[in-house]
Amino acid sequence: MQKYPITWKKNNFSIKIFCSIPNIATGILLRADQSYFVIDPGDGILRDLNKEIGIKKILSISDILVTHGHHDHVGGVWSLLTYLRVMQKRTPLTIHYPHGCVEIESIYNAFAKVYSKSITYKINLKEIKKPNKFLTKKVTIEPFPVIHKEYLTDGKGTRQVPALGYKFTFEGVKICYGGDTSYCEELVRHARNSDLAIIEAGHDEDTPDEMHMTKSEAVKIGQTAKKYVLVHVPE
Repeated sequence: MQKYPITWKKNNFSIKIFCSIPNIATGILLRADQSYFVIDPGDGILRDLNKEIGIKKILSISDILVTHGHHDHVGGVWSLLTYLRVMQKRTPLTIHYPHGCVEIESIYNAFAKVYSKSITYKINLKEIKKPNKFLTKKVTIEPFPVIHKEYLTDGKGTRQVPALGYKFTFEGVKICYGGDTSYCEELVRHARNSDLAIIEAGHDEDTPDEMHMTKSEAVKIGQTAKKYVLVHVPE
């Protein structure tokens, strides 16, 4: 069982994984010099951010990056958006998310409707339709498609959900975060030679499927990076 939080730093680039527990919550803070980004804000992210960086720096967060819309990865979005409104954030916030991720759009639409007359900051929704690199706050971000599925509600089969991984590069340092995925070549390619690879290992060894990776699969990919950590490991 993985112990949290997990912290990693190289030069002026750091990442802190507050937690990544399947079906419960994920929450990650990325810092590049004095810029802050939140990745997969699951339940509890506001508490963790307040403890870690405090109000002033929370208000300076410029970007939220979402890998997919499952509740354990977006459960804290509403509370974070509301907190930023209450504390009167003035600078824009951009939310990046995969094409077809209706959860983020639904949360935003409900938030904008409820607080239409009292939102103090601009929210930019950036739906990622093609995995092209982009630059923000001197960080190069490269989204890439991954393979993640969920069971249909009738119990008959599965469907693929819109899902991404992200590779972050700042001052030559590279961090690859695969999000939730089964084994896929895109993750293999982006993890290779990264300074840090964050790889999920959410499935047991006996019954691998297309929901998550087994530990052996995750380790195999992680070993191609300079350093790796396993997350989303079942408790």
